[in-house]
Order: sequence, then structure tokens, then C-alpha cells
Amino acid sequence: MEQEFYQGLAQRVRGMAEKADPFTRRRLLDLAKRYDSKGGAAGPGATERPLPAPRTTPPASFSGPGEA
Repeated sequence: MEQEFYQGLAQRVRGMAEKADPFTRRRLLDLAKRYDSKGGAAGPGATERPLPAPRTTPPASFSGPGEA
């Protein structure tokens, strides 16, 4: 999903570059390349963080003041 997002941004930036002056066009195309590399550098889900490992011990209980 993130890959599609960056690919969509790259496409939109390229569309803007078509109507821009030469200096701005060059910068927009560089930006599109960066979006392409973010979106297509690895397979889908490669940038997502894995779930944490399940706990093997229960959390320490707290019995401080104010607790019932």
C-alpha cells in the first residue's frame, strides 16, 4: 500500500513538471525519482515494522497508593 502511495505521488509530480519552467521541472523530476525509489525499492510491506514478540512473562503488577 505504501508502494502505491509513493508511485502515485511520483506520477502527480511528473504531471506538474510538464507544465513547469526548466528549473522547477528539473527539481520536480528529481523529487519524482526519490518517490519512485521509496515506492519500488523493495517488495510490498518491506518498510512495515514487524509485530513485537509475545510476552513470555506477565507484566509486573503495581500496587501503589490509590489503587483498589
